[in-house]
Amino acid sequence: MPRSSNLRPHHNPDTNPSIRTRGNMIKLYGLKMSNYYSLTKALLIEKGLEFEEVKSPPSQKDDYLQRSPMGKMPSIEVDGQFMSESMAIAAYLERLQPEPAMLPSDPFAAGKVLELSNHLKLDIELVARRCLPELLFNKPVSDETKSQVKADLAKGMVAVERLFVCKPYAAGSEFTLADLYTHYTFGLATMLAKNVLGMDLLADHPRISDLLERLAKHPSIARVTAETAS
Repeated sequence: MPRSSNLRPHHNPDTNPSIRTRGNMIKLYGLKMSNYYSLTKALLIEKGLEFEEVKSPPSQKDDYLQRSPMGKMPSIEVDGQFMSESMAIAAYLERLQPEPAMLPSDPFAAGKVLELSNHLKLDIELVARRCLPELLFNKPVSDETKSQVKADLAKGMVAVERLFVCKPYAAGSEFTLADLYTHYTFGLATMLAKNVLGMDLLADHPRISDLLERLAKHPSIARVTAETAS
């Protein structure tokens, strides 16, 4: 694919040469407004991998569905092959470039990282996302839906609070995939809760609030935030 104004190459001088020369550069498809696109971008940066950003809005066109079967963001391309879903992409990148590890070497600890990541995605982000049409497209969400979302979010917050370690990172002493899901889950969920539901999602969760403040300063996350704002 020829480079255009929609392609943004990223290079890291410290990248392992064996990774840098293995096949074609990774292409990351999507839009910077997407939290899962931003999560995947931060993960690529964290891994020190070269990649190109390809501006690509969600679509139901056949060529887009070849990259992402549900027409969602993000997706990646490697050597003419495609993959969608942030969790699947994270698993691929962990095998492609094991260091720095985003999952602990201990099998049970790795499972706990994935457990927290999945609860954040399913019980916080996807729940809050039910209110997205009102915030993004000015399409009112019913009072019944809002009431249910509030109840489900409250339940989800109790659940993830049980799983957070916060010593000092989400799942323990090391920065992991769970920290990326924490930052990019709550980035959207807190905004929706505040603006659509009038709800302070973190009011009774100071540990999570403190963690989010720390994560915002983490280099890969801070870089994505700065580039998204530019």
